[in-house]
Amino acid sequence: PSVTSTVQASILTGKYPRDHGIISNGFFDRENLQTLFWEQSTNLVRSEKIWDSLKNKNSMLKTAILFWQNSMYSNNDYVVTPRPIHLENGQMDIWCYSKPVNYYETISKEVGEFNLMNYWGPFASIKSSEWITKSVQYTIKNHRPNLMYAYFPQLDYTAQKFGKSSSQVTDDLKHIDGCVGNIIEKVKEAGIFDDTQFLLLSEYGFNDVKDAIPINRILREQGLLQVRTINGKEYIDYEYSDAFAVVDHQIAHIYLKDSNSTSKAKIRSTLEDVPGIEKVCEEKEKQKLYIDHERSGELIAIAEKDRWFSYYWWYDDQRKEISNPDVGGIDDNSKAPSFTKTVDIHRKPGYDPLDLFIDPKRKCISTDTRLIKGSHGRPYDIESGEGLSTFLSSKKIEHIRKDNFDGHPVIKCLDIFDIVRKNFV
Repeated sequence: PSVTSTVQASILTGKYPRDHGIISNGFFDRENLQTLFWEQSTNLVRSEKIWDSLKNKNSMLKTAILFWQNSMYSNNDYVVTPRPIHLENGQMDIWCYSKPVNYYETISKEVGEFNLMNYWGPFASIKSSEWITKSVQYTIKNHRPNLMYAYFPQLDYTAQKFGKSSSQVTDDLKHIDGCVGNIIEKVKEAGIFDDTQFLLLSEYGFNDVKDAIPINRILREQGLLQVRTINGKEYIDYEYSDAFAVVDHQIAHIYLKDSNSTSKAKIRSTLEDVPGIEKVCEEKEKQKLYIDHERSGELIAIAEKDRWFSYYWWYDDQRKEISNPDVGGIDDNSKAPSFTKTVDIHRKPGYDPLDLFIDPKRKCISTDTRLIKGSHGRPYDIESGEGLSTFLSSKKIEHIRKDNFDGHPVIKCLDIFDIVRKNFV
């Protein structure tokens, strides 16, 4: 699927999800009966990463990775990635995991501390990209790695909030262009510009959307998803549910208690009748999409181009608009779990783009799914151009694929592994 962790894993390994196992930004852990979302360990990626491949041939090679997914504990010389520490009182210390130990603290002394609030959530802004740029510049100046990856997420959030063709996206593109320019200038100052190849890319293209599909609520209405009520709040009961979905933008992995053909066919038929769902994939379709991995759901649903999946399962009638009439919220009497009101990316069984919208007076995020204007995740379409994104290289490369769109060659994210590797052969 065209989602962050999956595409980044394919770029770093040259493999499909069926091999590296990053089937979305999260998955259901069948052994422990829990959903795992935005886990950062590099060990979750089950294929050889580019730096391991290169260092096996040249152990003196220096590599760096800043803010990419699944980079913790990786065999890079320099690593920085957000890793806030959650405190007992509900607050958190904003911190970044880094390698070597205290590398983040060393950078912070020179460029200031990283502010997670600018990186994700309702206050996400270009300031996070500016800090990442400074950390990249610091690393180039002081360590001159042979290979470096850096990730700037801001454009993703802007497109979700305002739509892919909005003026806000255009403005942020200009800001990111400035950040890239500053990095290039630092490479020139370091005297390594002529020996450096820059690759600039986006993991996926966006679709404008109008509303969400509450797939878990639909499964509950069919008696397939069960809940447990704890202190008046409803939680998914993974033990007794026959089916539930872990959602990620425009795709949903549906995990089944009984995966026999009769049960699977019935649930598939139920989902195919849901307005907004374009396709439901079983094993053969998953194989064609290279996502037939043990972490994948027994079924995978793909939303229509203008829809996305919410993770919601509660359907009490006590939700109501909060102080801002344009931003929906959850009444205190709702049966929705408390984490639905907060930016809690690890406990939600799916990606929640509404984390980008909040009522500052009540410190409660919105549940109005109509606020989301852009989404992604669907498989790309070479004929229409849907899902295709940008790939730029500062030096000419030999195009590996013969595919083209509108006269431009198309490179798959898997190809980037070899494009990078050839610089060191």
